[in-house]
Amino acid sequence: QEQLAESGGHLVQPGGSLTLSCPASRFALTEYAIGWFRQAPGKEREGVARISLQGGTYYPDSVKGRFTLSRDNAANTVYLQMDRLKPDDTAVYYCARSTFANPTMTSPVWDFWGQGTQVTVSS
Repeated sequence: QEQLAESGGHLVQPGGSLTLSCPASRFALTEYAIGWFRQAPGKEREGVARISLQGGTYYPDSVKGRFTLSRDNAANTVYLQMDRLKPDDTAVYYCARSTFANPTMTSPVWDFWGQGTQVTVSS
């Protein structure tokens, strides 16, 4: 069956770095827009990075310059490199796909999700 399986979440100190992975099974990532999202306890889900079907990337101001999304087509995997992490970055991180070419991060068209991976930023 098709699957997105995030991994790489960990406890990290403020100012540290972490790379999350999102390999896809039984479908090609290049045929979808892919997004990274996060949700902290008591907060709404927030989009943190997106790669469109054409390959363009988008980041909200909250993570711009600190987070980088990349895609390895051969490995069929999307990554989220997170640098200069802050306690406010603590959340469960998810990757998701959309059949739309260039969806906004708040659009309801993100319709297939992984199970999430926990990132905790704390000293």
